[in-house]
This record gives sequence, structure tokens and C-alpha cells, in this order.
Amino acid sequence: MKKQRQNKIIEIIENYEITTQEALKKHLEDNGIAVTQATLSRDINELNLKKEITASGAYIYVRVPKAEIQCPAIFKDAVVDIVYAMNTVVIKCHTGMAQAACATLDKMNCSEIVGTIAGDDTIFALMKSEAAASEFTDELKSFLFE
Repeated sequence: MKKQRQNKIIEIIENYEITTQEALKKHLEDNGIAVTQATLSRDINELNLKKEITASGAYIYVRVPKAEIQCPAIFKDAVVDIVYAMNTVVIKCHTGMAQAACATLDKMNCSEIVGTIAGDDTIFALMKSEAAASEFTDELKSFLFE
């Protein structure tokens, strides 16, 4: 039930400009999903939703990339390049910084990461699939380098 509700929340905010929890609650109810305000607040936190301003000046709910939420400064400062090959993500770091960056990566608790290994300037992150490696690489690159 929770997963279904959270999937519907994501679908709603991706298709409508939702400005308030009340509006989101109404959309859920219109789709046959009854929810309390407290549960909706927890879902918003768990889904890492935040409000962003639109061109018209309205603040709407949007999803925040996991990397943006969980990526502290040490990781941003350490990473030089990110590439993937098959289901392995290779993260190049400044010399001597891979261990700290890898510890930060491990704390991100990304469910698609099977495990990590760090040397002096390189991190290998084994992902569950090539698609997961590609998506994770793109997400990190967009947050770190753009």
C-alpha cells in the first residue's frame, strides 16, 4: 500500500503542478487513495520532495536527485570524473581523497550499489545492473559537474 501510494505521489507531481500538501492529498483521494496529513508528510520526506519555483512564480513539489540530497562537500571536492563500464561505476578523485569519498558514497545507502572499493585516487562501485550504473553516473555527473 505504501509503495503504491508513493508511486502515485511521484506520478502526480510529475504530471501536475502541486503547490500544497492539501492539493496533493486531494489528487490522491481522487485516485482512490485515502491518506492522513501525517502520512503524506512522511511520504514527502521519504520521497525527497522539495518545492521549486516555476517560471510563473509558483512553488511546486519536485523530486530531488538522491545524489543532491546525500552528497556532502567532501564528495564534491574529491571527485574529478565519473564513468561506467557495464555495471561498474569508476569514480576518479584527487590524489589521496578516494577513501574519504568512498566512505561518503557508502553512507548514501544507494540500494543499487552492491559494494565499493577505493584506492588512493579511484573508487570502483559495483552496481546491480548496467542500467543502474548508467543512471547513477548521470545523476552524479549532473549534480557534481553542471
